[in-house]
Amino acid sequence: CHDLNGELHEFGSSWSNEDCYDCSCSEHGISCCSSFMTPVDYDEEKCVSIFNKETCTYKVVEKDDASKQCPVHGWVG
Repeated sequence: CHDLNGELHEFGSSWSNEDCYDCSCSEHGISCCSSFMTPVDYDEEKCVSIFNKETCTYKVVEKDDASKQCPVHGWVG
């Protein structure tokens, strides 16, 4: 299997890519899914979600004070 970067992967292999997706290669092709949860139910007027590519996680903080976390009531992933 060739991934989007042109890198070759063997059948039966698995890897995580630079965009925080877990991928696998089979004779049917490449399959990838997110390895992170995305916040979906929070106060979007007061807060903003920030993705950390190093840890593959989101945090939701106040727009006016990033040191204050906001409550999140729903996640998808």
